[in-house]
Amino acid sequence: MDVPTWVWIATGVVTLAIFTFDLAVVGRRPHEPSMKECATYLSIYVGLAVLFGLGVWYTSGGTYALEFYSGWLVEYSLSIDNLFIFIIIMAKFAVPRELQQYALMIGIVMALVMRAIFIAVGAAAIEQFSWVFYLFGLFLVYTAFKLAKEGGEDEDDEFEENKLVAFIERRFPATSEWHGKSLFVHDSNAKRMITPMFIVIITLGTTDLLFALDSIPAIFGITKEPYLVLTANIFALMGLRQLYFLIGGLLQRLIYLSYGLAFLLAFIGVKLFFHALHENELPFINGGEHLDYAWLEIPIWLSLVVIIATLAVTAVLSLWVSSRMSPEEQDAATGPRRDWEDD
Repeated sequence: MDVPTWVWIATGVVTLAIFTFDLAVVGRRPHEPSMKECATYLSIYVGLAVLFGLGVWYTSGGTYALEFYSGWLVEYSLSIDNLFIFIIIMAKFAVPRELQQYALMIGIVMALVMRAIFIAVGAAAIEQFSWVFYLFGLFLVYTAFKLAKEGGEDEDDEFEENKLVAFIERRFPATSEWHGKSLFVHDSNAKRMITPMFIVIITLGTTDLLFALDSIPAIFGITKEPYLVLTANIFALMGLRQLYFLIGGLLQRLIYLSYGLAFLLAFIGVKLFFHALHENELPFINGGEHLDYAWLEIPIWLSLVVIIATLAVTAVLSLWVSSRMSPEEQDAATGPRRDWEDD
């Protein structure tokens, strides 16, 4: 896929404009968005992603378009799982409801910048060293096993304050009081102090960076095109804030989400391992020669079918089973229930 420099620049400019506009709207009037507002924005972002995929189809062919759609769905599904942790972070820091979407917005922008760096490094490594696919594949299979094993554990145990946040809290004077969306305030002695908003934003941004450790290798298992990897991440993150408010309460009913995502990560991990064998250059495997077996390359259309089917079955089965559970049984399946309206 030959992407001209001006397309990269235009993509960056448009993305910056959208996030700047979104941030300006949220920053000017911090509030808890209504369901109608969330649904409207989310519909726009999903529509833009669909139109973008059609544009890729028109300019570069159906294969690349399917790669974009597959990568976008994988990133979106992994982002939904990440919302569990975002809800926990908001609860632990007692973020006021009207300030939550502002904190999410800044955290998402930080995450996008850091993911872009990850993507650039990953693309460079893949370009130079084909054996990286072995590492990506094994890592995804390991992550899938870990995710499936921990699928039924209490979500409250999954979030631990990372070392960067702990260092900031130790190193810099902080106030425990909220001051709107301000990141810094001055005390009575004119000494600058960081606010809880600053700590929450750093927590959200760095936590999403940890999530990228499995999501970036996963999408490279779908497409090797850095431009598609980047744009799939952009579109997945665009609607994440609205999704947080729109389906916050519904997340508790997706009791099999972790297992569905574990299956997807394992599938992509195996796909990456097969691709590594097909492109093999390691001397201790097949004498350093490629393994030219057709079954080693899983076609993109099959990957898309597996992704859609897995997400559909996971969602339907989760909602069907959870609707027949008592609140206590749902607690056992997903961890303690949280009153989404009162967080």
